[in-house]
Amino acid sequence: MDLKHKSEPKVVAIIPARYHSNRFEGKPLAYICGKPMIQHVYERAMAVEILSRVAVATDDIRIADSVRAFGGEVVMTQPDHVSGTDRLAEAATIMDIPEQDVVVNIQGDQPLFEAEVVEQVARPLLDDPALPMATLVYKIIREEEINDPNHVKTVFDRNGKALYFSRSPIPFQRNPNEPVAPTYYKHLGFYAYRKGFLLTFVGLPEGEWERFEKLEQLRALEYGYDIKVVLTKHDSVEVDTIKDLKRVEEMIRC
Repeated sequence: MDLKHKSEPKVVAIIPARYHSNRFEGKPLAYICGKPMIQHVYERAMAVEILSRVAVATDDIRIADSVRAFGGEVVMTQPDHVSGTDRLAEAATIMDIPEQDVVVNIQGDQPLFEAEVVEQVARPLLDDPALPMATLVYKIIREEEINDPNHVKTVFDRNGKALYFSRSPIPFQRNPNEPVAPTYYKHLGFYAYRKGFLLTFVGLPEGEWERFEKLEQLRALEYGYDIKVVLTKHDSVEVDTIKDLKRVEEMIRC
């Protein structure tokens, strides 16, 4: 094969969506300004130029019917997945995505994400064919997020490779009298995977760090795989509660 004419991998977005949630039952179908949240997410994804395809992956017929009603692509997956990544991998297989293509996981509860973040998380894999996965971080500016276990913190090396993710504040400031406080980075939950690595990842046994922190990205680190960390200037609001939903509506000003 003439490598000069080898085509660049395509970038496909998959939005895992489940109906049942401990904190917010039926969250993907919650209405924001007259449209279900999953539609807001899907339409934003469809506006991202780098994406060649967008699909919602779900096991719930109510979500599937909603997506089809607004003209979106939906992939029905098994109901017994432990994580959204497992659902992502099954959907990528059903969609017959080539091994070298890039699969971006867009969270179905982030209806205000900026289009640029998808380009930012996918670009490292397009530039480096050996890189298995990448994710985004944001410099924390709201102090209450530092100690909030729902906001995952990240540390990374000088080359932008992740060292660890934790629900605890990392780094820990040993001397509270230091004149300068550490910089904390929040993990945003956007992932890009090489399709081939995505299937490898979900086949790995659960990691010890993952089991304690309940953060599946730690599995990749524990088994020796690199995660490229990309710093973005865009925060992304997650909808976990009714209060968050109202906050989003106020931001949209519908």
